[in-house]
Amino acid sequence: MATPKRKTSHARTAARKANWLGALSAPNTRSCSHCGEVTMNHCVCPACGYYKGRSIITPKKAKT
Repeated sequence: MATPKRKTSHARTAARKANWLGALSAPNTRSCSHCGEVTMNHCVCPACGYYKGRSIITPKKAKT
């Protein structure tokens, strides 16, 4: 197995790890075109069960 000839510097390590900052942000959201609820992109709306104008699932009733 290959072994590095020199120690990786702190600056090089920090520059490589700096690219992970974008992955730590919150997921993108949108408003549902059917009911207006805020949902994640490319996901079925949990409130009404619609995706791209079509009914995909029947949502469960909320417990009161």
